[in-house]
Amino acid sequence: MKINLKKAKKIKSLKGFGGSAAWWSQYVPEEKAKELAELFYGDSGLKMNIYRYNAGGGWQEGNLRIDNPWRRVESFMLDDGSYDFSRDGRAVRVMEEALKTGNVDTLIFFANSPHYSHTVTKQTSGGFTEHFSNLDKACYDDFAKYLIDIAEHFIKMGFPVKYISPINEPQWKWGGDNVWQEGCHYEPQEVKDCFLAFAKELERRNSSLLLYGAESGNISELTKEYYRLLSSEPLIMKYLGAFAYHSYGSDNDLQNKISFGKWARKNVKAPRLDMSEWCELPCRHDITQIEGALITARIIGEDLIYSGADSWTAWVCANQRERAVHSNGRCYSDGFVAASDDWSDYTVAMRYYAMAHYSKYIPPQSVSLDIGFKESMGLSVFAFKAPNKETVLVAVNNSKRKRILTPDIDFGTARIITTTQEYQLRESNTIGKNITLEPMSISTVIIR
Repeated sequence: MKINLKKAKKIKSLKGFGGSAAWWSQYVPEEKAKELAELFYGDSGLKMNIYRYNAGGGWQEGNLRIDNPWRRVESFMLDDGSYDFSRDGRAVRVMEEALKTGNVDTLIFFANSPHYSHTVTKQTSGGFTEHFSNLDKACYDDFAKYLIDIAEHFIKMGFPVKYISPINEPQWKWGGDNVWQEGCHYEPQEVKDCFLAFAKELERRNSSLLLYGAESGNISELTKEYYRLLSSEPLIMKYLGAFAYHSYGSDNDLQNKISFGKWARKNVKAPRLDMSEWCELPCRHDITQIEGALITARIIGEDLIYSGADSWTAWVCANQRERAVHSNGRCYSDGFVAASDDWSDYTVAMRYYAMAHYSKYIPPQSVSLDIGFKESMGLSVFAFKAPNKETVLVAVNNSKRKRILTPDIDFGTARIITTTQEYQLRESNTIGKNITLEPMSISTVIIR
């Protein structure tokens, strides 16, 4: 398979890779915080540079419908409106350790729901009926002050918080009889009204923080409408540092991603376009299967090349193992790591290595390249130019036979990192013009 690199067109300079600390970091014991931070953010681990910290909405004792403790997040704000920043201490400790790796340059504070005191139900799990905004209309300004207060406190403590994201997947139903996590539905106009309240508060404070969002649940529904509304208000655009979306719903619809990318290039004027959340949904592959890694690696490449995302962030870095075990005894957790509830042990999922093929070898400020290659018989190839001028290819071979890549540029030695069902991140070198890809494999090829 010939790979045309000589005439490759530059797409954009990448901002990096990341993961969310929601629903796991608040339960990490102190003695494991450094180990896990290194696993996800350290040089020996994934070396990611984007950290999404979940600023939880808390709960009122006796008025809580979220049964799973891992899906509840302690809030810093007390009932009387004062703050206790000793709360959520374990999650803060993990964030501190991640920052100590020296690789995190983008810290985002995001909220799945406003604080429970700002909601109609006084709960963070959505309204009592589906598709009902749970943010009290009288509390938009209070919500803005609350989340900005938290972010600015951590800035004063030396945490390099750049962005705040007040809304998460606004189009989903969030609420009704079946609730399982924090969430809040917003109609499109309510998305604009909420962001405007935040922009006004940032302006009043002359804050260095920027807005991030609106973190639409997929690219097919209301994403373009959210941007149209946000961009119609100059004050919002003054503070909108990144227009962020989630990549659910188009895993097997490459044309949809290509169309979205064309729209984004023409219309999105925010400084960056971030793909801020994805996992295999539903998970059809257990954590031990290479297939889960293959789809993850393909989706990352498609979002960066065809949708034109500036960055790519996975959903949770870790999730619960026991609650993800099906009747067949296999674990379908959606994180990079599947852990016991008390973190006494954990298992690294195969999709962890899919992220590694990008985040360990494609540093921020690398440039994504359009090489005109579409998926062919199960083979996907994505190309990047690193700041040190090396060309980096990520090849996803989802077929059961070996494939050969032939770049159209001369090279002496190519470094190849390969993951299969049998081994992960195995390194080798090749000399010559042909690069062999193993069946059912992910390969990162570094051409000097």
